[in-house]
Parts: sequence; structure tokens; C-alpha cells
Amino acid sequence: MPDHKIACSAPIDRIAIEILSPVGEIVVAPDHGEESLVKVVKDAAALILRGGAIANARVIQAASQLKVIGRPGIGYESVDIQAATARRIPVVYVPAAGARAVAEGAAALMIALCKRLVQWDRECKRGNWDSRYKSKPGDLEGSTLGIIGLGNSGQVLAQMMRPFNLRILACDPYAAADRARELNVELWSLEEMLPQCDLVSLHAPVTPETRAMINRRTLPLVKRGACLINIARGGLIESLDLLVEALETGALAGVGLDVFDPEPPDFSHPLFRQPNCLTTPHALAMTSGAMFKVFKSMAEDVAAVLTGRRPRCVVNPEVFE
Repeated sequence: MPDHKIACSAPIDRIAIEILSPVGEIVVAPDHGEESLVKVVKDAAALILRGGAIANARVIQAASQLKVIGRPGIGYESVDIQAATARRIPVVYVPAAGARAVAEGAAALMIALCKRLVQWDRECKRGNWDSRYKSKPGDLEGSTLGIIGLGNSGQVLAQMMRPFNLRILACDPYAAADRARELNVELWSLEEMLPQCDLVSLHAPVTPETRAMINRRTLPLVKRGACLINIARGGLIESLDLLVEALETGALAGVGLDVFDPEPPDFSHPLFRQPNCLTTPHALAMTSGAMFKVFKSMAEDVAAVLTGRRPRCVVNPEVFE
């Protein structure tokens, strides 16, 4: 019989079930709400957090036997790291496994906006053949791409877009200058980079320093007529109202969003009626290959903790000291 109870805020992929079933009984909460999590973690040794669930201090304190929290992804802002660390509970995550899928998603949004694919698909299906005379697609060649966050997915995006003959800039105070040179990427401050960019792609985590970094002060710095892509975290953008204003005034030519804050968003918001805004339901990084890697890595690290071994990817490694 399994030795532990493993609580999940939502169903987990098959590979994670195969890895975790030998060490624990997997129990899925009925919903993402705080009350459901408090009930399901009371006698759990592990909590796997996904979807819109939040492991706040109350949830963590309710789990008297909790040994590990698993996040199947790069983000961990849904976990109260301070509360987990105070209980010496490691929080495991997957910093790199989905980088390729994230970069591919950003590139797809970028190309679709630049080439006006959604607009012309709509017009063509209406029989409006002459719409091709009313506007022109953009060019990637000769454009400038600005990447905010030169971590794993940002680096993959830089490599992926190089054949399009773009100039590539990046803003990341933690980026290694040597690595940027290898990628042929120029490092700039945010304020210096934004006015140069035809395309801006967000690849930063949400931290106290980055939350709402695209705001009423920084968005006007962006080159007029640029496209903004966010496949990282919704909290990096101050508000959807800001994007609507930028689209309606032409400050931005297009917006591509895979992430929102909160999720799901309010679909009655006028942003979802903007013809030059392309949206997806936080799904572009959830490719079959990426999710296999993400859940495999996370589950192996959760199983490692439950069987007395040290995990590979830990947000708060100080709990082992």
C-alpha cells in the first residue's frame, strides 16, 4: 500500500500518476477553492498545485503532515514561499522543461499579428477578397524584437527568431553578458529598449519587482505601432484597460495574450472585442511534449522528497540546510 496521501488541486497527467502512485494515494480536490484545499491537505504529505489554486499560509498551516509542494511549471507565485519555508517544506518546480513550448507560442503570436492572419482569415471567409488592398502585412526582417526576461524561454525565443533577420534586444538585470553575446542579443534597460522595438515579448516571472512592469509609465515608451506579446504571466501587465487604450489609439498595432490576471479573465471586457488582439486560454505552452516533461520532472522531485531524497529543482533550497 502507498505510504502517503498526495493531494492535487486539479487532475494531473498520466506520467505523474505513474511516478507517484507507488509512493502515495493521489486525491484530487473537487475544485480550486481555498476551502477545498484546506480539507484535502489536512492529512496529506504532498500537495500538487495547478490551475487557479493558491497555497496561501492558511492552506499550508492546515497541512500538518505536509512534506513537499509541487508546481508543474516555472511559476510559483501561487505558493506562499515564506509560509512553506517557515515549515521547512520544499517547493519543487520545473524551471526549464517547457521553455521550447513557451518560445514557440510567443513566436506563433508574433508571426500571426505581424502577418495579420486573424484579420485576413475573417475577411476572406466573409468573401471580402479586396481586403488585401486595404492594408499590408508587416515584415519580420529588419524589425527589432525586445525580449523582457532572458531566462530559458527568452533564450530559446532569441535562437528561434534569429533566421528571420531581426535585431534582438533584451532586458534582464540578471542575464549573463557572455550568454547574451553568444545569442547575439543586445542587453538594454527597459526604458532604453522599449522605444526601439517593433515587437515586445514578455518572458519574466512575476515578482515584487516585475509585477505590473508594463504600466502607464512604461507602455508609452514602446515604439508606436509595435506589437506586445505576453505568454509569461498576466500580472506583468498593469491592466487590460491599458491595452485597450493603446490599441484604440494606435500606440500598439497588436496584442497577443496567452495569460491573464486573474484567470480566467472577465470575457465581457472590451479587450476581447478588439480585432487586433489575439488571445488564447493559457494553453500555448501546454503542448504534449512539454507537459510530459513538466509533469515527469515535478513528479520525480515530489517522489524524491517523499522517499527521503533531495529533489533537483527547488524554489527554497534553504529548507535542506
